[in-house]
Amino acid sequence: MSTVKTFDARVSALGSADHQAIAEMVKAAADVALVVDNDGVVRDLFLAADLPAEETREWLGQPWIDTVTSESRRKVEEMLAEAGAGHASRRRHVNHSLAGGGELPVAYTAVRLGPQGGVVAIGRELRAISALQQRLVEAQQAMERDYWRLRHVETRYRLLFQVASEAVVLVDAQTLKVVDANPAAGRALGAAPRELVGRVFEFGAAPADRDALRQHLESVRAGGEAEPARLAGADGAEWDVHAALLRQDGAPLFLLRLVSADAAPARADGSRVVRALLASPDGFVVTDAQGRVLAANPAFLEMVGVPVEARAVGESLSRWIGRPGADVDALLATVREHGVARLFSTAVRGELGFNSEVEISAAAATGPDACVGMTIRDVGRRLSSGPSGARDLTRAVEHLTQLVGKVSLRDLVRDTTDLVERHFIEAALELTQDNRSSAAEVLGVSRQSLYVKLRRYGHEQKDR
Repeated sequence: MSTVKTFDARVSALGSADHQAIAEMVKAAADVALVVDNDGVVRDLFLAADLPAEETREWLGQPWIDTVTSESRRKVEEMLAEAGAGHASRRRHVNHSLAGGGELPVAYTAVRLGPQGGVVAIGRELRAISALQQRLVEAQQAMERDYWRLRHVETRYRLLFQVASEAVVLVDAQTLKVVDANPAAGRALGAAPRELVGRVFEFGAAPADRDALRQHLESVRAGGEAEPARLAGADGAEWDVHAALLRQDGAPLFLLRLVSADAAPARADGSRVVRALLASPDGFVVTDAQGRVLAANPAFLEMVGVPVEARAVGESLSRWIGRPGADVDALLATVREHGVARLFSTAVRGELGFNSEVEISAAAATGPDACVGMTIRDVGRRLSSGPSGARDLTRAVEHLTQLVGKVSLRDLVRDTTDLVERHFIEAALELTQDNRSSAAEVLGVSRQSLYVKLRRYGHEQKDR
């Protein structure tokens, strides 16, 4: 029976190889290969075709340790020491400093060339892996932001749930056992909310009421909507049960609202479109021509931190959207001119201090009751490829580029300069929270010069 030879023995069996063959093998195995002399100086290098050769030429003649970033210098020293002892070094990840200001991540293994020879460092570049790691970090940060946002949303939900005057009961759709109930539901059903949890919701109901309630819930489960069921409360009062099906962690739940049968319905909306907008996860708000809120769905109220719709109605939308007197006015002007506005980028300032980037699409509804309907989508959770201000500036420059051939070069350069100058002035104002004196210091200009530029660009508010 033949025995398995070691790798070294196998290589020896191939016979002696010339220097050219060894060089070709190194090139085939490496993205980056460095020949380093006994003093640690790079004497020759090989780069794969897709690597930046122009930015790495200055490595030649320099100590290897001087071509890497500060945190990688110790790793280079350790590799040279291990190779100098006659052993192939352990693989280590180092970052090279490039002439253009970037970095090139490489995983190296160093091998000594004979007793008196130098060292060959064989490396695999890690740019793709580094990009994936950066993407992972961004995703983790986005998840953490979502986690804390959900915590804040849950806190607001609990507060609204407890103080709401309408009786609300959360019921397991499989067992009909109460999962949660607010104080108003406890008063309607004659028991403390904690005493209701775990009980089947049909308690205290007459047999006819139980059958009607079960039929109502089954209709909601099957079709998503049904006529409300009538239920007698603890004090003999009658309640209309309105059910909605939702899911939590994959489990179906019924959200039951108990509305007094004697009370007039709060909203008469038989329209499917209205019901869909009310249930939309994106904010939807209707304003008059001046931007005052006429109606809003729950998603918008949650977005701006307002507990009930009545507190938002009559308020100016600019109270929460963008900069007061700027973004909303520009949006409404676009709607008046074109009838619609699409993907208008701005920000929402919530009552509870939560801010988020949003995109707004709006359309005007003509007729005797003219109004503007706006869909507001939170885009803050998207993983961005760069700062939003930079993207806005890029889009603006691209728009100017489309004017080439229609406008003279001198006018294009002037408009581009004004655009960039205005962008950085607005960035400085945002950074200093609109403190003009601090903004002038940040920009390195005098206050008088900044005030002149502000008047030129229409920023005439007084310094805070």
